[in-house]
Order: sequence, then C-alpha cells, then structure tokens
Amino acid sequence: MTPLVLTLHQRPEQRLDLSPLVPQRLAGKSANEIARIELQTTRVRVTVGDAFRLRMGDAQHVRIEGACDRLDQVGAGMSAGAIDVAGDVGIRAGRLMTGGRLMIHGNAGHWTASAMKGGEIEITGSAGDHVGGPLAGEVAGMRGGLVIVRGNVGARAADRLRRGMIVVEGGAGEYAGSRMIAGTLILRRKAGALPGYLMKRGTIILGEGARALSPTFADCGVHRLVAMRLVGAYLKPYSAATAALLRRPLRRFAGDMAVSGHGEIFVGNES
Repeated sequence: MTPLVLTLHQRPEQRLDLSPLVPQRLAGKSANEIARIELQTTRVRVTVGDAFRLRMGDAQHVRIEGACDRLDQVGAGMSAGAIDVAGDVGIRAGRLMTGGRLMIHGNAGHWTASAMKGGEIEITGSAGDHVGGPLAGEVAGMRGGLVIVRGNVGARAADRLRRGMIVVEGGAGEYAGSRMIAGTLILRRKAGALPGYLMKRGTIILGEGARALSPTFADCGVHRLVAMRLVGAYLKPYSAATAALLRRPLRRFAGDMAVSGHGEIFVGNES
C-alpha cells in the first residue's frame, strides 16, 4: 500500500491546524482538492499546497515528513486508518480520536490524546503536560484507547482519565494520574510528586516509585496479582519491559482517601 505523503517545505511562520488531514476526511479527494484545504490558525490563509509537497497515495495511510512542533492537532478526530509522522508535533495530537493508529517518530506537545475515545497512539520520544487530560471546562479526559510513550511525559499525565490505558516507558512530572475517574496509567520510571492526587478510581503503576506519595494513600502490602500478569501479556507486543514489570511483586496503596479511596497505586522498585 502506497501512502499519501505530505512533506513540509519548511518550518511554518504560524501554527498550523492539521485536524483536516485524517484518513476519513481525505478519502476520495483529488490532489487539487487536498492542496486547497486550509490549515491556518491565524488570519493569514495557509493551505496544504502552501505548506506541504504532496505525493498521492492511499488516503487510509497518511505519512507526514519533516514535521515540527508547529503542527497542531495531528490525527485529531481520526476514526480509522493510520497516520505516520516523521518528526515532532505540536499540541493536541490525537485529540478526540475514536479509532486508527497514530505513530509519531519524535516528540509531542501538551494535551496529546486529550479526550481520546479509541485507537492507538505511539510516541517514540517524549510528550508534554496533560497527556490524555481534558481541556478547560471538560469533566473527563481520555475515555478509551491505548497510548504508548517511549520517553518521558510532563505534569498531570492521565488527569481525569475516564477509560483506556497510558503506558510511559520513561518518567513523569508531578500529579500523574490526578483526579482519575477510572482507567490505567503505567510509568516505568520515577514519577514526580503526588501521583494519584484526588483520584476516585482507577489504577496507577509506578515502576520506580515517586518523589513523594500523598499521605492520604494507605499501604496495603505487597501483592503478586494474576490480573497484573494478564495486563502484562496484553502489553508485551507493545512494551516487553513494561510486561516484565507487571510480573514482579508490587506494593499496593489504596486511595486517594481524601476523596473516595477506591483508586490504587502499585509501586515496584521503591526508592
């Protein structure tokens, strides 16, 4: 299958909104129709043809080459197909995705996977703050799907997570899993201060603990759970190291007792 390729001419002078460039919205369009799609986020008009060199192919597989952090909302609203990005992306990549696969060979900005409902996102680099989190005024963050980040993430990863799974092979900033409603957040490396702050339900797994755990979490002892091994088996094709972590004994903390106490944090190699 030959992909539809978009190669960035040069770093744009303004931020660009790439949400129209998803497979379901490009299907059936000619090269001229795609080139006329507007991408600007200011009053200065910018089209696909202005910013990219276009090579036609199957719109179900879109490849973006030479990407940079001024390309916002890459894969936003995608429902099927695949987007493969060579380079960095800006804010809100994969926001409101319901299906398909977004692969980013670089770093991603803030609010990656915000309000995502389905599909898969993989980031080979790091991501900014609020991965899977809600925008201002929204009551829930990510609501389904799978996110894999090979590097680190910023503050408040999985904030208000409602459903789905976020796996981070690196570490995280402060307040990881804050206000979680349900779902799963796995951090292989060390988390910042106060993971799980005000979480209601859900599961957080910390491979190397956190800089500071809230005193409103209750120590429930060390466990070796069958459920963890099952999650590890599911994740093994995506992250063998994470699967190995879930086969080890983990210390469980129940909380946040300041809210309902129905959430849980599992800690591996405590420091």
